[in-house]
Amino acid sequence: MTRSSRTRIVGSQVVTTLPDATGALAWLDDAAAVRRTAGLHRALRPRSALEPVIDLASNDYLGLSRDPRVVAGAVQATRTWGAGSTGSRLVSGSTELHAELEEELAAFCGAAAALVFSSGYTANLGALTALSGPGTLVVSDAAGHASLVDACRLSRARVVVTPRGDVAAVAATLAARSERRALVVTDSVVSVDGGLAPLAQLHAVCRQHEAVLLADEAHGFGVRGPGGRGEVAGLGLAGEPDVVVTMSLSKSLGSQGGAVLGSRVVIDHLVNTARSFIFDTGLAPPAAGAALAALRVLQSDPALPARVRAAAAALAAVAGVAPPAAAVVSVILGEPQRAVDAAAKCLRHGVRVGCLRPPSVPAGTSRLRLTAHAALTDSDLAQVAQVLAGVLGRPGRLVGGAVAAVEIAR
Repeated sequence: MTRSSRTRIVGSQVVTTLPDATGALAWLDDAAAVRRTAGLHRALRPRSALEPVIDLASNDYLGLSRDPRVVAGAVQATRTWGAGSTGSRLVSGSTELHAELEEELAAFCGAAAALVFSSGYTANLGALTALSGPGTLVVSDAAGHASLVDACRLSRARVVVTPRGDVAAVAATLAARSERRALVVTDSVVSVDGGLAPLAQLHAVCRQHEAVLLADEAHGFGVRGPGGRGEVAGLGLAGEPDVVVTMSLSKSLGSQGGAVLGSRVVIDHLVNTARSFIFDTGLAPPAAGAALAALRVLQSDPALPARVRAAAAALAAVAGVAPPAAAVVSVILGEPQRAVDAAAKCLRHGVRVGCLRPPSVPAGTSRLRLTAHAALTDSDLAQVAQVLAGVLGRPGRLVGGAVAAVEIAR
């Protein structure tokens, strides 16, 4: 039977679709058409294992996901414990390997204790919801990651969103609260552009108003602080009883999973109340083994974070933007389709970059997101400079020498 197309008005858009869904789900065709018209359609594009590209889209900041020592850690854990953790952490999913990883993470970061989750997302959900709830005020930075936003929505607390990095707004909100408990939530390093949160000032305000500071170090750990211990440690806040840190094991450690760092009473509370910990299958042993091996590589090579930051500064120079404080370089282009087209052109010429569009970023600020990694070479940077010069239509520069813009076929 031949299906006929249909034309409908959706919002202010005239949408013509060939229906794939019928009945109660017919609206999905209209929603998909609107996304395509707005340049916001997304699709999975599986990459091969040996793609000949310079990858500036991954979060593998220290270049450890394929490090032989890290791979060996995953292999050994698989041989010892198997492919899966077999259950939730409170049933059968906790192994001696998980405990070892938690102990070394806490010691490295200067925290009293740590708790490993199956992802950074579930770590944020678990920490924020378990430390808030009814009768709590949560003050959330407007630039917070989606996992923090979702945790706020699930918290059942009163949530106030303050402008990015606005310490005065946080202080005023805390001062005016009627709730006994309060939690201030922010990324230490903003994921979309690598900017730093004013953690020291936020902590001072929290201390003054008897609130807890929760800082997500997903993009700070391994890049900021002494030896990559994170921005919290770099500011001397590690181990403070009113500071809770969340982090990802999938970025600088090149593995998978997440963790929460805090006092022993905080970690004990999470074990007993954090739903994304209690009811989730524990982190798979291969991921735990890889993360532990990567942590030991980082400890043995404390110069790695500085190499990442140097590579980020070089990427910013070739992109013609201001140098970042961490590993993320943001090149704002404006409308979604322009960013999509620019990312596609980069890939065609051997450079994969991230492409961020709403809702990941505000409307009108769609961008390329370049992530530095410690193994970037001068040759890599020269190629990136050539590609970006052609795609963006503006020449960048390499530290120590100019890079001429080259014409790239459009």
